[in-house]
Amino acid sequence: MKTPPLDPLRNFGFLLREVSSLSALNFERHSVELGLSLAQCKVLAYLQRNEGISQIRLAELTDTDPMTLARILERMERHGWIERRPDPADRRARRLFLKAPAMELLHRIWRVADRARADAMAGISATDRANLMDLLERVRGNLNTAMADG
Repeated sequence: MKTPPLDPLRNFGFLLREVSSLSALNFERHSVELGLSLAQCKVLAYLQRNEGISQIRLAELTDTDPMTLARILERMERHGWIERRPDPADRRARRLFLKAPAMELLHRIWRVADRARADAMAGISATDRANLMDLLERVRGNLNTAMADG
């Protein structure tokens, strides 16, 4: 008895995870010159897009353990890259903001990210790249809706 061919969509989750892991490893390979960890780069990039975010929300977005994030933020604060300000709505909470020295660092991070992304997108047309991004955005939207629906 012949086994029917597997549906390629069965590998969807595995493929996404593997691409994500390989992409992170490739970024780290390129980022050696920065002297920063991938986690530090992620924190700075997310902060750039979400200034004034709470530490708890930043931990969720970066998928970082809250205690690990606290240590990363302490080092960044010592380097003068970020500052924590009181949250006007919650006196126990702090809001996170980038300081000027972080901006040059972010420019360097984005240059490294551009090189790493070029590796990943080699041989893929601009149209296919746009389609890929559109499809991934739609998948994310579907999953956000599914998660919200419970």
